[in-house]
Amino acid sequence: MSRAMLVLTCVDMTGYDPVDRALLSALATDPRATVVALAERLRMSRNTVQARMARLESSGAFLSFERSIDPSPLGYPLEAFVAVHARQKVLAEVVDALSEIPEVIQAHGLSGQIDLLVRVVCRDAHDLFRIDEAILAIEGVERTETSLAMGELIPFRLRPLLEH
Repeated sequence: MSRAMLVLTCVDMTGYDPVDRALLSALATDPRATVVALAERLRMSRNTVQARMARLESSGAFLSFERSIDPSPLGYPLEAFVAVHARQKVLAEVVDALSEIPEVIQAHGLSGQIDLLVRVVCRDAHDLFRIDEAILAIEGVERTETSLAMGELIPFRLRPLLEH
């Protein structure tokens, strides 16, 4: 691995020693740092950093690189959140059908009044309407509530957790 172009995921930091935490903190600051740059910054050998990175990766500490790609240059400048109310007995089938819609970039199952919170990207308002119709057409979806994202106010981050 020549570049540490990975994003951190929420993990139990109690299982990591100070070297792992220092490495994760350095990656949170500069996720594109090379192994050599990380070794220099942390005053460790390249082999130690390489081995730790491999171990962290195999333990599931990193999310996919896709999470760091901005959909705007791909022609999808708008983002929306769709609250999906679905029949519980067919929730797995609803999730499978949602995964077939390319503009659905993320979905979370929730407790409470909303069953799923679906993050979508779209080209414009008409495209969002089309995507919402596709979601509503899924067998088991009872209704949706769509909110256009006005901007990301706190970007995905783990550095405060690493420092905590």
